[in-house]
Amino acid sequence: MDFVQQTRSGSVDRKTELLDRVDYHLAEKDEEKDEIYRLRYRAYLHEGAIEPNRDHKITDRFDDLPNSWIFGIHIDGMLVSSVRISLATAEMPETPAVEAFPDVLNPQLARGKVIVDPNRFVADPSRAKKTPELPYITLRLAYVACEHFNADLGTATVRAEHQAFYRRVFLHQVACPPRPYPTLIKPLSLMVVDFHAKRAQVFQRYPLFRSTPLERRRLFERHSGPLSPRAEPGLPRQRPAVLRPS
Repeated sequence: MDFVQQTRSGSVDRKTELLDRVDYHLAEKDEEKDEIYRLRYRAYLHEGAIEPNRDHKITDRFDDLPNSWIFGIHIDGMLVSSVRISLATAEMPETPAVEAFPDVLNPQLARGKVIVDPNRFVADPSRAKKTPELPYITLRLAYVACEHFNADLGTATVRAEHQAFYRRVFLHQVACPPRPYPTLIKPLSLMVVDFHAKRAQVFQRYPLFRSTPLERRRLFERHSGPLSPRAEPGLPRQRPAVLRPS
């Protein structure tokens, strides 16, 4: 989607006020997922990222993996955007970013790093320009996930023209220039952020990215055991069970 530059005055207040009207809904039912798959299709087709298809849906194998969470973002009860959060570890490395950029990310996983990979970020074309805060509200889930899973790295797979947004807001750095990406026509680049090194700076600039333990559990504790989070920052670090088989 086309990102609108953040305005200088009142932008944080507007985003925070909008957050009060937002519902982050984990799509688990087939009809909920279908609605998001159709939203993906409309959004990608609108920006010329895909060819038309008969199903008018975009889905892939990552949608059904246990280390993926598909979220619909609703404002005033209406689905306006979506993002899929994927969690990559050494024992469960299958995410879109790892598949597209294995030479960059597999060495990190081999060193025991935990990676949060937000992907399939789409917004309703009819709402994107009317609600320029949507990228912030939607991608907030990436930072909520990084906090919950005590991630080492956060990724962003984006077109070259969107790199400035991620560099400015999330402090990502380009790790690989654009290359072919599954199911999309336009190539995507890989951007990466050291979550622990940058989180305080990002939270200071964008307080709406903060979250409570209750919200994080509500959104991501769909699974128990293998995908439980590591200790919160500041506490003794321990890897989730998925990284250390019993």
